[in-house]
Amino acid sequence: MRKLIALLLVSLMMSSIPGCFSEPEVEEIQLENPFDNFSNEIPITTFYHFPNGTWINGTEDMYINGSLVLEGNNSPFFTEATYYSIGYTTFEPTIGITSNGAIIFTNYRGTGDGTHMIRSMDYGQNWEDVGPFNPVFPDTGQVPSSNDPYVYVDKWTNRIVKFDMHALTAMFVEYSDDDGNSWSIPYSAEGYYSPQDHQSIASMPDVDNLGIYDTIFVFCINTGSSALGPQCSRSLNGGLSWDIQRPGYPIGTPQCSGLHGHLAGGNDGTIYRGNPSCDGPAVYRSMDGGYTWTEHTITTEIGMQDGWHSHEVATAVDEENNLYAMWISEEHMPYVAYSRDHGDTWSDPWMVAPPNVTETGFPTIFAGEEGRVVFGYIGEEVDEGGWNGYMGIVTDAFNENPLITTVAVNQPDDALDEDDDCGDKRCGGFGDFIDIEIDDEGRPWIALAHNPAGEIGIVGTVMHGPALYGDLTPLSPLPIGGWDTLP
Repeated sequence: MRKLIALLLVSLMMSSIPGCFSEPEVEEIQLENPFDNFSNEIPITTFYHFPNGTWINGTEDMYINGSLVLEGNNSPFFTEATYYSIGYTTFEPTIGITSNGAIIFTNYRGTGDGTHMIRSMDYGQNWEDVGPFNPVFPDTGQVPSSNDPYVYVDKWTNRIVKFDMHALTAMFVEYSDDDGNSWSIPYSAEGYYSPQDHQSIASMPDVDNLGIYDTIFVFCINTGSSALGPQCSRSLNGGLSWDIQRPGYPIGTPQCSGLHGHLAGGNDGTIYRGNPSCDGPAVYRSMDGGYTWTEHTITTEIGMQDGWHSHEVATAVDEENNLYAMWISEEHMPYVAYSRDHGDTWSDPWMVAPPNVTETGFPTIFAGEEGRVVFGYIGEEVDEGGWNGYMGIVTDAFNENPLITTVAVNQPDDALDEDDDCGDKRCGGFGDFIDIEIDDEGRPWIALAHNPAGEIGIVGTVMHGPALYGDLTPLSPLPIGGWDTLP
């Protein structure tokens, strides 16, 4: 433990000889170090740091103006991550988790078999294919082809929505209300623009009683044109039918990107989607069930990655309706900002990678209780050193000096991809994007691909760490996974 030595001047006492004083006494003051409370050594894949690339190198870094920064909700937790293989291939992996603990992961199979949903009911230890299966040809999917698989779980109703794109022209929705044991027939969500690409879907409570279901579902697609911008549609009956597609931005506002990130809905009935405005990374907001939208640029100072993922602004909403956004900068580093007024104003952006990470891609973000957020990305620590899957955990986002606990889900000798440009392009099983969720216990789960193993889907999580829902306490431990779980 480092110790701070302070010289304290004691009361001057006159000696018996005029003009002589006693020597100053030296008192040793011991600074509190919360990391000393850990019962295990910090793993080589766990990094504790502040935003903007500032390490916590010693006890003195935890104190500002004599006050301990790492206390209360900003205290460090012993955290260690791992991953579990789903045993099946994936492409653009998405993930959803029901309140019963069913983890649903997309398995991409392409033409002839369609997308299947792979489910775990035991924290990722075992996985099974739950279809949905074609009733006539039971080994294939109900929708026999999918260019882009997507799964979403409505956290207010537990409805699992499987949302597939077919040949850039049509969308199909299938849903399950029993953790994937049974599925609806496919419902068409065919749009009025082509291509129908890069779809994303989310929900929010129907606070204004606009429909006949507890929540409103909204999906947005890429039209292939910056001039047209993303187009969005809503369902007021749980996904059975959809409104005509409308612009997902303020009509009359010029658009400079036709692509977008994943949507996110809040408890107050607001829904958001992220993509660049013409001025910088932005979030688009709808407060009427996805019918009309407003544009909210986050910053004009830190631009977007100039590459394949230049459109990808990820969004998340916590339980108190605070909004978070994440993007990859022109320097290929991850940034996060938050808004406490529905996107009208924004915090200064944080660079959220630890100092040892030098290049990143594929941003994704999710939020739990107020001020608790987890974000994910892939990154390299050294050029051409292989790509790792990272999660960054913040338990006190509105603290003046928020602690970021970053974990790599894979070991240094087990890279998820070995292509030097993976973070800047469509890359193997990662495709265009990845996904992240928090289960009801508060444990984060990130959907990734293991490309050297054959584009196998893997789900990263923490074996030890803080709960991001409920009381801020340590999560129950999980067993180690990693390479041995791959097929």
